[in-house]
Amino acid sequence: MKTILTPIDFSGITEPVVSQAGALARALDGRVVLLHIMQPPVITSEYSPFIENLGEIVTVGEKAAAKRLEQLQKKLEADGLETDTLQFTGAPVPTILKQAEKLNADYLVMGSHGHTAFYDLLVGSTTHGVLLKAPCPVVIVPALKQKKARKGG
Repeated sequence: MKTILTPIDFSGITEPVVSQAGALARALDGRVVLLHIMQPPVITSEYSPFIENLGEIVTVGEKAAAKRLEQLQKKLEADGLETDTLQFTGAPVPTILKQAEKLNADYLVMGSHGHTAFYDLLVGSTTHGVLLKAPCPVVIVPALKQKKARKGG
């Protein structure tokens, strides 16, 4: 059975990514592994009064993510697909790569947020980072294009 590892971040591209992962799993008689990675919050000294609430904030985020993962899993399972979920806290790129190797993933299905090259240069891109070192083929689901309003009637 083929394993399709599907990292998701619950952004607007999540539904199309999960849909594509499901289609690939169906075509290959495979299973989908939904992976969500929470990045640990960056703490600076100006936020030190809020640090005591940090654990609670992280816990709430983890519970919300687990609930969303469960919803997506049930949707795929209702379509007859074997689906598992994984949730971690850490840096996305190394965590995705580690899980791809650990699961011996046959494919990665990821979304592209459609940022500009300049944005990716400054901020970085999870998809780009994974593409550079992925141990298996990567399917990239493009960001949805915004329809431009037509001028004139």
